[in-house]
Amino acid sequence: MPVPRETLERAIADGLVLDALPDSFNALGRRYSGKVRENFTREGERLIIVTDRISAFDCVLGTIPFKGQVLNQLAGYWFEVTGELFPNHLIDQPSALTDAQATRAVECEPVKVEMVVRGYLTGSSSTSIWRAYERGDRRFCGHTLADGMVRHQKLPHNLVTPTTKAKKGEHDENASKAELVAMGVVDAELFDQIEQQCLRLFAFGQELAAERGLILVDAKYELGRRPDGQIVLIDEIHTPDSSRYWYADTYAAAMAASEDPRALDKEYVRRWLVSQGFDGDGQPPALPPEVRIEAAQRYIETYERMTGRSFEPDLEPPVERLTNKLLS
Repeated sequence: MPVPRETLERAIADGLVLDALPDSFNALGRRYSGKVRENFTREGERLIIVTDRISAFDCVLGTIPFKGQVLNQLAGYWFEVTGELFPNHLIDQPSALTDAQATRAVECEPVKVEMVVRGYLTGSSSTSIWRAYERGDRRFCGHTLADGMVRHQKLPHNLVTPTTKAKKGEHDENASKAELVAMGVVDAELFDQIEQQCLRLFAFGQELAAERGLILVDAKYELGRRPDGQIVLIDEIHTPDSSRYWYADTYAAAMAASEDPRALDKEYVRRWLVSQGFDGDGQPPALPPEVRIEAAQRYIETYERMTGRSFEPDLEPPVERLTNKLLS
């Protein structure tokens, strides 16, 4: 059942969104703050607290009510259903920690490449396949693209289009397998292994999404090496932050009308930013309440469609709640 709009409005008004965590949380371990996640490492384990922050074009823009709860639980669902297909870093599901925004994972050494799998010619960021195609590029991350394609068109087959994994505050860059190998980021054998694993994982995700009436358009996979040497998925998987979802039943009509497909993901926020003249350079505009609420509704619907579960937000103030559950 959708979360009432009034609940989302009240969450914003009453400060029921998690932006920052106080220094007291440093007791959980060595701290690293990402754009969205707060990470605490101790004794070979990582505690991840997913905030309500939202980022686009590598900029943190503000907060979306209950986004952290949605992302953490949806990633937990996907890690669970794909664990045999591609192992992951998970130790405990969110429920095991009794908080919807926290996950316990194995501490891994990140693989310095992000594996992006694309099924469609789309996107709005400077690194998107559509932006490159629109500029006239017909080679993208080592793949040749045909002339005459249109925006949002399905690609002949799914493509792995890697990016470098930039440091915080810097931009990821598209790269081909040959370029990554030449830079020493990854060796050819490892790339081939994870490329095939990511393609299988994405195809499984597309099949599951189709059963739920959605199109899984693309996905970004982050990888790490566990202490035993195994390459595993880390961070998140198939959430509205790292993947695009479109409604399957309206896609054909949107294409026929040369319109953007109806979507359930962060692309809504990206498109709003572009409509305000922001595409990653300069100071981003503040997200108005109506954009934050609409984004929250899309995130929640994605969770409910994919998992078949109702999303029940925890309405306790997040810092107080997390303090009681994780620091007591």
